[in-house]
Amino acid sequence: MTEIHLADPAATESFGRSLAPLLRPGDSIALFGTLGAGKTSLCRGILHGLGFAGEVASPTFPIVQTYQPPDVGLPVWHVDLYRIEDPHELEELGLDEALANSALLVEWPERMPSLWPGTLRLSLFHDAAGGRNLTAIVPPAWGDRWPPR
Repeated sequence: MTEIHLADPAATESFGRSLAPLLRPGDSIALFGTLGAGKTSLCRGILHGLGFAGEVASPTFPIVQTYQPPDVGLPVWHVDLYRIEDPHELEELGLDEALANSALLVEWPERMPSLWPGTLRLSLFHDAAGGRNLTAIVPPAWGDRWPPR
């Protein structure tokens, strides 16, 4: 397990940018944390690091927001499962199929019955100074790409 201190939202986005060049189609990143912990800030950094120039908001209401080349360097699905109440709803999203040729950034992954093998698990926690602490559980599939530089 790796622990990283992120002093503020800018540091969280910067860390996301450092992850962007490491991302490949077929990768999944699960982002755990309470409301306001920085999950969307981290996704924003990843997407900006992949070349996306627009606004990145949490897809809480649409549940899935897709990003496609040429707007980003590779296809990415940004998924927010906060509103999922029944695991059967997940089947309709087509996440398994998307993972075949896209990277998945999944907020609130605890709503899923299980994660894919090889999922990078990132947990964000508030600290007393107003920053965030990130813990990473890095699967073997990410071993040669971790830590980001």
